[in-house]
Amino acid sequence: MKIAHVVDSLEVGGVETLVAQMCNMQRDLGHEPTVFDIGSLGPLGQRMLSDGFDVRLASVGRLPGAAGKFYRILKELRPDVVHLHNPTPTNFASLAANAAQVPCVVSTRHSLVGKPRRRVTEWKYALSARFCDWIVGICDATVMNLKEAHPSQSRKMVRIYNGILPIVRAPRERWPAREGFTLVYVGRLAPVKNLGFLIEAFCGALRTDGNLHLWLVGDGCERQVLEELGRASGVASKMTFWGEQIDPAPFFSAADAFIMSSTSEGLPISLLQAFSIGLPAIVTDVGGMAEAVRLTKAGLTVSKADPASMSEAILRLAGNAQERELCGESALAGFEANFTLGAALSAYAELYAAPRRAGI
Repeated sequence: MKIAHVVDSLEVGGVETLVAQMCNMQRDLGHEPTVFDIGSLGPLGQRMLSDGFDVRLASVGRLPGAAGKFYRILKELRPDVVHLHNPTPTNFASLAANAAQVPCVVSTRHSLVGKPRRRVTEWKYALSARFCDWIVGICDATVMNLKEAHPSQSRKMVRIYNGILPIVRAPRERWPAREGFTLVYVGRLAPVKNLGFLIEAFCGALRTDGNLHLWLVGDGCERQVLEELGRASGVASKMTFWGEQIDPAPFFSAADAFIMSSTSEGLPISLLQAFSIGLPAIVTDVGGMAEAVRLTKAGLTVSKADPASMSEAILRLAGNAQERELCGESALAGFEANFTLGAALSAYAELYAAPRRAGI
């Protein structure tokens, strides 16, 4: 089966990591995956090229010209499936895929439709979704959110949990130097991740337990602001900014718990990676990450509006080795039951082979 994935970029990130892993397993299963990247190739794209994948920078410009270019591309490639990841790829290529008579067109939304909604983006998506056979939400929260935002397309919507390859525990000689109870955050340093809240909560916990450390693995537009906040709060010596890491395994391996403070979230790949290595988690009570933590009993959820509740959760896990162990065991078991890459690809394979939905 020829499967054409269309993505915003192949920089280091959750969606990008997921698509790269999907392509690896799809190729192992005998399929022919191709990736069209409408943004920047990035480290993951370069690695996929070196691994022999057909990765193409799709310089298609703006709508509506992009639709025509994608039509010509897909007419020549003749894929069996076009799999669109997030709104912009869907807006650019769903009509083209339909016009090129691609047998199956799938759009996966990897995040929540935020409020206030980006009206122009969602208006375009509402039109583009008409040309998709299936719309996938990556958790129950995402599906409910999509049905609220785009009720006319609800009959096409299904839930397929994100699935990934498990993190392989790194040998100790590759672990970063650490001291005390270490929390790890892995992701973009961006406003939606609410990392100022996390630093405030971490400061609160430090007042009770000075044997804590926070690792932030990732990069983004807020790094300088967050580093300054750490210095101004007097906790810079207890925080380490590791920057973007294409292989986060050493950080997950060495940490004691995973932490995430987002104000809006689908089902983060980094959370599933933490589950896969048996790390307990502390997350804000939003979207699919709270849903996943509750489903697996892998940790604690806290209010996104109350840093004190996150401080209390940090102290609770830091002070209770037995609870950490139980949460870690539940995380690993929950990952294996719900979030493996094989399970996700099996569910997608059923969609790829399913008849078109009525009304396309």
